[in-house]
Amino acid sequence: MTLPANETIVRRKLADEVFDRLKAMIVSGERSPGETLPSERELMARFGVGRPAIREAMQALSNLGLVTISHGERARVREITALAAIRQVDMVAQLLLSTSPESLEHLKEARSFFERGMVRRAAEIATAEDVAALRAIVDQQRSAAGDAAEFVRIDMSFHNRIAKITGNPIYSAVSEMMLGWLQEYHAHMLIWQGKSERTLSDHEAVIDRIEAHDPDGAETLMSGHLERSNHLYSHNHESEATG
Repeated sequence: MTLPANETIVRRKLADEVFDRLKAMIVSGERSPGETLPSERELMARFGVGRPAIREAMQALSNLGLVTISHGERARVREITALAAIRQVDMVAQLLLSTSPESLEHLKEARSFFERGMVRRAAEIATAEDVAALRAIVDQQRSAAGDAAEFVRIDMSFHNRIAKITGNPIYSAVSEMMLGWLQEYHAHMLIWQGKSERTLSDHEAVIDRIEAHDPDGAETLMSGHLERSNHLYSHNHESEATG
């Protein structure tokens, strides 16, 4: 039997070991959401390490969204949600999109695929209250005509509300993140070139199909709506706005 030429054993940092212990404390339920972790002094005594290792491990937990750190207070365990989990890729996703026009096109394609499925599910299970909420959002959006930033914000809340109708928190989280990423590439000027009324009309038509519990019709209308709006998202805002 031939042994590998290199089997170097890498010694782990103390902070990594502390991180694993603290994460296990949270995952096992020893500390529940809303509860605080032991103080730095207690953890130093418990694990036999210095303050720097404890603080580095705490910061790593905070970066993962597992705890909240406030000055002068003990770290508090956060509730682990779908949105919190997906937010962990937020910075990397934004960096990827900013450096790769192709990735923006991939995101638009993924959003279209995703939203077609969500609107089908919404059309299957939407209640009268859900439909009323969607119509209220469209009324708000109509009132915002003239304020580009507000119009776009309400537009995104419309799509996020459809995601919430599905009752699946992962759908809601993914929808919110995708729309947040796309917002960075919205060419606002294009909205005011006769497109705001078409957006409102599209939204109303989608709501009608949701209210009628017509998944096929809702998907068809949503697909057409997204195809018409996809060009509003671009790396080259100025050239598209003036072109």
